[in-house]
Amino acid sequence: MFDSRIRIFLVYALVCLIWGTTWLAIKASLESLTPFLSAGIRFIVAAAFILLFLKVAKIQIQKDKRSIQMYLVMIFFSYSLPYGLVYWAEQFIPSGLASVLFAIEPFFIVLFSYFYISSEKIGFFKISGIVLGFLGIIIIFSDTLSLNYASYTLGITAIVLSACLQALNAVIIKKYGGHLNPLSMNFVPMLLSGIMLLILGFFIENMNKIKFDLPAVGSVLYLALFGSIVTFTSYYWLLKRINVVVLSLISFITPIIALYVGWVFYNEKLSTNELLGSLLVLLGLLWANSENTIRSTILKKKLNIE
Repeated sequence: MFDSRIRIFLVYALVCLIWGTTWLAIKASLESLTPFLSAGIRFIVAAAFILLFLKVAKIQIQKDKRSIQMYLVMIFFSYSLPYGLVYWAEQFIPSGLASVLFAIEPFFIVLFSYFYISSEKIGFFKISGIVLGFLGIIIIFSDTLSLNYASYTLGITAIVLSACLQALNAVIIKKYGGHLNPLSMNFVPMLLSGIMLLILGFFIENMNKIKFDLPAVGSVLYLALFGSIVTFTSYYWLLKRINVVVLSLISFITPIIALYVGWVFYNEKLSTNELLGSLLVLLGLLWANSENTIRSTILKKKLNIE
């Protein structure tokens, strides 16, 4: 049991670390590539590597009716629509603002879980932990969020809609996709989503602006291998093992990871608001996960008294 908890913690931390860098990587890819083309290439490259891994590991792609239904859900609610919206939005809004807006995902997770997964316990601890964590995110970026939001309306709407779709996807997979292999389940949705985005890009985007330079190739490869294969395989592995609301709190941690990456590698200064906000996010995460521990402690005290 203890080893299992350590493994879950390490995988959770890995997903947070990688996804904390993907917002900036997406922004970098858009310096040379158009949004839908960049996202499409990312997922096609990721699907090609997944197929290679499946062949080496001799893992079969599941083709039963339920699996195909889940593939369709993931195509539209996990990859093509959400990432199409994110890539499109990052043309108009800063990557930091995008990551903060996406942190609204846990609220959608709570809402959808309440209606669709009766077995998922939400309760006071998780809701208050989410509120505390989101407050921390707002404090962290309070200095940089004093922007003219009127000019960012479409980008903001796209990010929020993307978070909503991702939340709905997570709840559906949590309820119906427990039988899926965490690696193979990503192959078909990523491949078809990549093809759809690529075709869309060719038809509606200006191909004359494309440059396959080193930053473009490097960012796409990073997003395909780490931001797609490693993270989504790990994410769906975690989805089978922990509460979906707790898993959604990753979206609170990723903006902080991006913040501290800049501090470590670019000598960027950390303000008091950033330190205070990070502390609130940490407290929110701990509080959201503390319900079982607190109840167990109270129960033990009652038994000792009796």
